[in-house]
Amino acid sequence: MAALRSDCGQAFPAYVAVVAALLFLGLVFFVVGRAAVVRNGAQTAADAAALAATQSVRDQLREDWLGVIDDPAQWQQFVEGNAEVDTRLACQKASDFAANNGAEVDECVQTSFGFRVGVRTADTVGESIVPDTEAQRAVAAAAAVIEPRCSFDAPEPTTEPELPEEPEPTDDPEPTPSPEPAETPEMVTGLVCDGEPVSIDPLDPVLPSAGDLFHVRLTGDDE
Repeated sequence: MAALRSDCGQAFPAYVAVVAALLFLGLVFFVVGRAAVVRNGAQTAADAAALAATQSVRDQLREDWLGVIDDPAQWQQFVEGNAEVDTRLACQKASDFAANNGAEVDECVQTSFGFRVGVRTADTVGESIVPDTEAQRAVAAAAAVIEPRCSFDAPEPTTEPELPEEPEPTDDPEPTPSPEPAETPEMVTGLVCDGEPVSIDPLDPVLPSAGDLFHVRLTGDDE
């Protein structure tokens, strides 16, 4: 009987050690899983922020293009996406979308054809019971570019017609000429989007949607 009690006494510490080890492994798996979820969330926030900033540029380009719709000579800068835009507004859009995905923007930099955005998550990757993880936040970065979908061949400038010479004055009164009817402005042609020609009526100018004028996409690490 005493031997049985002795065996039980020796097995109990081993049982406790096994349970403690299993609990520790469970905690490790929990922390690793949580870190993966937080890092995935950081990348999602970075992607959304970069797209939001670049889409803001796309919308600004279309809006400013409408402001010079009656001057086709200025269209080319908008067709190519090279017109100046409000980068502050674009980065604010990036911050808003990052916040909606549980992150804050660390950097927002305009590139040649878009934006690169870096974010940091609000949540940490670990727990206080695991050393050196309770203060760590996940970081991620993403870049997006804007790609024009249209091309434009500016029309040749029209030459002013020569005015006829005024006749020599005579004593005979001449009838007052009736006013000539105003000429209707011609449609502006030369704009082609995704292979389809687009004509713009100067009297009622309507541009294609921003998505039809420009394509926005994320870029890979090799771009």
